[in-house]
Amino acid sequence: MLPPELPPLPALTRAEGELIDRYLEVLDLLGRINPARNSGTYTGLRAAQALVTKAAALRDALTVMHNRGESELHGETLARALRVLDGERRAGLVTVPPPADN
Repeated sequence: MLPPELPPLPALTRAEGELIDRYLEVLDLLGRINPARNSGTYTGLRAAQALVTKAAALRDALTVMHNRGESELHGETLARALRVLDGERRAGLVTVPPPADN
């Protein structure tokens, strides 16, 4: 049995796609750094080191948009793209998990 088909990704400009990709990369790294979810210092350290580069790439994506005169983000469209790309789960890794039931 095949997994259910994902909804189509909304139409994005190349710059918007780059923004979404770089944002999700930063989220993934922050999730790996999260001390409430991290299993070791080495994993967090490696993610923190990579975060510098990925944050700069996110900044560059926003700079390209700004320099092109794209001064507004289309929140609904970008939110749909984030949902299709599993952004809700990935963002959840940045939060503090609920307390474990003992």
